[in-house]
Amino acid sequence: MKLFAELIKTLDSTNKTNLKVEALASYFKKAENVDKVWTIAILSHRRPPRPINTTVLRSWAAELANIPLWLFEESYHIVGDLAETIALVVPASNESTQKPLSQFLKEFITLKKKDDQEKKSYVLENWSKLNYYERFVFTKLITGGFRIGVSQKLMTRALSKATEIDEDILAYKLMGNWDPDTITFEDLILRERPEDFLSKPYPFYLAYAIEEEVSGLGNVKEWSIEYKWDGIRAQVIIRNKELFVWSRGEELVTDKYPEFRQFVEEIPNGTVLDGEILPFPEGAIGTFNDLQTRIGRKTISKTLLAKTPVILKVYDILEWEEKDIRTSTYLERRKILEKLFLQYNNHNTGSNKNTLQLSERISLETWKDVAEERAKSREICSEGLMLKRNDAIYKVGRKKGDWWKWKVDPLTIDAVLTYAMRGHGRRSNLFTDYTFALWNRENTELVTFAKAYSGLTDAEFKQVDSWIKKNTLERFGPVRSVTPELVFEIAFEGIAFSKRHKSGIATRFPRILRWRQDKKIEEANTLEDLKAMIPSSK
Repeated sequence: MKLFAELIKTLDSTNKTNLKVEALASYFKKAENVDKVWTIAILSHRRPPRPINTTVLRSWAAELANIPLWLFEESYHIVGDLAETIALVVPASNESTQKPLSQFLKEFITLKKKDDQEKKSYVLENWSKLNYYERFVFTKLITGGFRIGVSQKLMTRALSKATEIDEDILAYKLMGNWDPDTITFEDLILRERPEDFLSKPYPFYLAYAIEEEVSGLGNVKEWSIEYKWDGIRAQVIIRNKELFVWSRGEELVTDKYPEFRQFVEEIPNGTVLDGEILPFPEGAIGTFNDLQTRIGRKTISKTLLAKTPVILKVYDILEWEEKDIRTSTYLERRKILEKLFLQYNNHNTGSNKNTLQLSERISLETWKDVAEERAKSREICSEGLMLKRNDAIYKVGRKKGDWWKWKVDPLTIDAVLTYAMRGHGRRSNLFTDYTFALWNRENTELVTFAKAYSGLTDAEFKQVDSWIKKNTLERFGPVRSVTPELVFEIAFEGIAFSKRHKSGIATRFPRILRWRQDKKIEEANTLEDLKAMIPSSK
């Protein structure tokens, strides 16, 4: 734990990628193998389940620090991070643990089944014995809220530096459903066994957003245009007459999509498809809100299957006839994909034929034509366009140059600030997390519809924070209601009806576009204006 805490301290103190890689590589050379596996798991979001509720942790910390709970809560809202607050208020210790990281994490696993008194004794004992940074890391791990600025790509770079194994091979090894409590570093990283790769997907190739003029990409004839779909990016694998479905988040989700079981009989062995899982209610592409009714469900009932079936909109093929074809050009892979799709259509004549759909490839004459095509995206429930260079191979991770996403401009609406909370991290002393509302039909009541915490400059956040403190109406714990006076333009990617929201509407990725200091609250939009943006309501 001591070595891991020192690593986190180093990573947390720099934004420089090379320094982070050096720190991680040094750690992977020094640490015990069992701790290396757990470190990889933690940085890959494979932490053990949280054994203790954070509410009781706050109470125990206040008790150990001999301060009232309200003072701890106020401190927490100022600091903005629970683990940091606990590390600060708990009495200092000059001791340092000799217990390895792996032992702590295995204790967390067994702790989950113990009673509250045993949990409390365990936590208080460790808080009292660990030094400041060890206590901070211990609390981060036990709350399950461990976040550090290390991407999967950065970690594989460090592992490659420490082990001299190729980064792409490491990225492949780290995908899959491995358990840090049972697998060894030898099995996970060093040893290569062909049977281990039966179900494993390939690392996903990710696109950058277009930031400059699209014409700067050169000759439009060198590019293929596809629609960008708003669903769950996934790889569908058929090997050895078995089906595996992986999400981009490296989660095996085969059981969540029983519609895809038919692919085993209709798609040849040794095939890996890259595409988007989309909701397909009533024979048409639905919204992401429709798809959310399937996400997170442990079991998919017949009723839910009938109400919200899904399809795979496939746009690439990574393995064909048991061969990795990622180094083939986009056009070469596309030719194979179209051949496969033709075979699938000829073989499948039943009612479930639409479960596999080919994402259209569009060839256009000018960049103006591309822009016009992009403008039509929402008409077919698309987010915009994907631009793929015809001779591009399928790479690993996010790379610039060959794949670009060009999303449609966001939807926008003018809303009124009604509630505020303090932010986190460097903004923990400012009110930067806002709730916004729109007028009802009669313009007599403001109805909340979205939350947003990004989009303003630091100077604007400070200005709004000062206004909030002077215009607070009521306090509800960390939340303040404010005088309805400030108007902001809110941008969002998508919109749909929702029974889970007070407004009856769910917005996708809301954020602040600008502060409308030129507008009075009477000029803010209504819920009816928002509903008019929903395609089905037009």
